[in-house]
Amino acid sequence: MTELKKKDETAAAHGKCMLNRREFLMYSGTAAAAVSTISISLFPGQAQARARVVGYPRKLIGRLSDLQDNQPVDFNYPDDGQNSQCFVVKMAGAKAGGGIGPQRDVVAFSYLCTHQGGFLNGKYQAIGDNRVLGQCPLHLSTYDLTRHGIIISGQAYQSIPQVLLELDGDDIYAVGMMGLLFGRSDNLMES
Repeated sequence: MTELKKKDETAAAHGKCMLNRREFLMYSGTAAAAVSTISISLFPGQAQARARVVGYPRKLIGRLSDLQDNQPVDFNYPDDGQNSQCFVVKMAGAKAGGGIGPQRDVVAFSYLCTHQGGFLNGKYQAIGDNRVLGQCPLHLSTYDLTRHGIIISGQAYQSIPQVLLELDGDDIYAVGMMGLLFGRSDNLMES
């Protein structure tokens, strides 16, 4: 009697599947490949996702020469609707991800905490070489503005939305958003 036949009889007698690790991986890999091949051939075009291009407005928000070191300037973006409060700040030579200007130290962010929408107005701080936004009055979330607004501490689990900026001569324009504004399902509200 062959080894495989003995194994099958033993498995049947015990009411168990007697696969070793190697056989399991081999059979499951084969099954996965078969299912993906069948699904692609039965549903052509369904496996492809289409990218959605969002056109944000280009909005003048200030002048580089008017900005003072570590003094945020408020504006609304991408519209004047709910939860669109933002600020632009020149971070006194602290180079930042997404920064513009000669020192790449001018950035803009939303004022609303990503956790529960706490207002962060007046919470910008320059502490040594660090530039932070927070602590949120609700659950103490704090964000690092030199690294695209990533969460440093607190309950938030997403970066603070960063406003993408463009410099045209001395004029600073908001041209897009990186991240979802708190309380919205889409950054661009339908009019």
